[in-house]
Amino acid sequence: MFLLHCPLLLLLLPLSSRPQKFPTRDEELFQMQIRDKAFFHDTSVIPDGAEISSYLFRDTPKRYFFVVEEDNTPLAVTVTPCDAPLEWKLSVQELPEEASGEGSGDPEPLEQQKQQITSEEGTELFSYKGNDVEYFVSSSSPSGLYQLDLLSTEKDTHFKVYATTTPESDQPYPELPYDPRIDVTSLGRTTVTLAWKPSPTASLLKQPIQYCIVINKEHNFKSLCAVEAKLSSDDAFMMAPKPGLDFSPFDFAHFGFPADNNSGKERGFLKPSKFGRQTSPKPRVDLHKVCIGNKNIFTVSDLKPDTQYYFDMFAVNTNTNMSTAYVGTFARTKEEAKQKTVELKDGKVTDVFIKRKGAKFLRFAPVSSHQKVTFSVHSCLDAVQIQVRRDGKLLLSQSVEGVRQFQLRGKAKAKYLIRLKGSKKGASMLKILATTRPNKQSFPSLPEDTRIKAFDKLRTCSSVTVAWLGTQERNKFCIYKREVDDNYNEEQKRREQNQCLGPDTRKKSEKVLCKYFHSQNIQKAVTTETIRGLQPGKSYLLDVYVIGHGGHSVKYQSKLVKTRKFC
Repeated sequence: MFLLHCPLLLLLLPLSSRPQKFPTRDEELFQMQIRDKAFFHDTSVIPDGAEISSYLFRDTPKRYFFVVEEDNTPLAVTVTPCDAPLEWKLSVQELPEEASGEGSGDPEPLEQQKQQITSEEGTELFSYKGNDVEYFVSSSSPSGLYQLDLLSTEKDTHFKVYATTTPESDQPYPELPYDPRIDVTSLGRTTVTLAWKPSPTASLLKQPIQYCIVINKEHNFKSLCAVEAKLSSDDAFMMAPKPGLDFSPFDFAHFGFPADNNSGKERGFLKPSKFGRQTSPKPRVDLHKVCIGNKNIFTVSDLKPDTQYYFDMFAVNTNTNMSTAYVGTFARTKEEAKQKTVELKDGKVTDVFIKRKGAKFLRFAPVSSHQKVTFSVHSCLDAVQIQVRRDGKLLLSQSVEGVRQFQLRGKAKAKYLIRLKGSKKGASMLKILATTRPNKQSFPSLPEDTRIKAFDKLRTCSSVTVAWLGTQERNKFCIYKREVDDNYNEEQKRREQNQCLGPDTRKKSEKVLCKYFHSQNIQKAVTTETIRGLQPGKSYLLDVYVIGHGGHSVKYQSKLVKTRKFC
């Protein structure tokens, strides 16, 4: 079988006065007596046993030809729409008679042959309109000139065509199992587990098959080229040709026409080539494709709760790069567990624990009218996200690390909803206070820099000298020390950095001293302290706590120090 553009067919017929055979895939030697390669560049030829990709402009029909030489020939034609529905029709008409006056050596005139081919309407064999992958299959087709007409009425689009006269032996498309459905075996808030039966092409014919899963929130896809068309107009597809120019994904050599000095090679499956501008794909956020090898179970993760997703599975023959779609499915992830809303009381500190990547909701409903409302947040470990809404309107969205205070404008009879979102690194702990009384401050004020500085030159065998910053507010500071092993590292120190643990959790023997300190000049709000009575060559972990008027404390960043071994 071979597909021919009409002008090409007209030229080939008169080449010889002998009976002219159209080349078939069974011939070992496949030569054409045409010297000009450029003649074939724009031809609409469907090679026997190869899938081609092409392009349709809207409302501009395209026609392909192929010839079946002998009666009772098996025939299979597959048309795959990519990103728009297609109308296509397959018809056949008798081949033109061979040269009159056999043996005279005079071929029929070209115009007479052209008239023979085009003047008669062929017999329609099959027609289809839609975006499904559709097939025409016949175990016994008559000889003749076959004509495939395609049209897109919605938009410019890509499509693929495959035709063969040996469908039983080719089998380029993976075969589907007797039950081609995708099963949802497990459903969670952010995960969906899928399972499917393997393709017989892999299990029985032992051909290399890989499975590709497509996830999106819009609809199921009927072909892999439809997925790729939506993922990227440039990746895996050719650029649209300029109007008026036909094109094909195969150059002259790919048609099976050997070069002048390279004849006699047997044809096989043709691998499609990429043409046009090469660019990086730009995947859409809501569409994802992942190929997972030959596994037939897969868990899709990182989904959103209470969201409907569509899942499609494609078996891909890695030898031919041709694919077959399983019957797609859809599923809705489970809702987030209903969380109890914690009521905040005016002026009272509330402790909050949040699981990793979790969230907590709090509600504050002041009893009396108020001009301002103050939210004080103390994040004990990593940063947390806080959102505050007043009667549904978003007033605040911030990341909080350490101690932060937010003052918002009040409103009579207003109700405030606070959403706290934990860290991705681990569980989060925090303290929060809401009040309509601006002077009610339970948490102490902190400087921007809460590090403790150690002076290396003042370090001795029995003492270290450290400094830290204060504020303009008079607060109480307590310093504690703890001897640690020499292999104590920063990672261990980080794990112990719970700023909400106060001095009451420490041993009395670890206390060094407590003192009050502040400075009206913020540039001079710094204090130093020398810690004595230490052992030579030993490591110590130092902690400074600042204690507010309400009794709540905040810990500065811990400092690891080491005394000199020799003095």
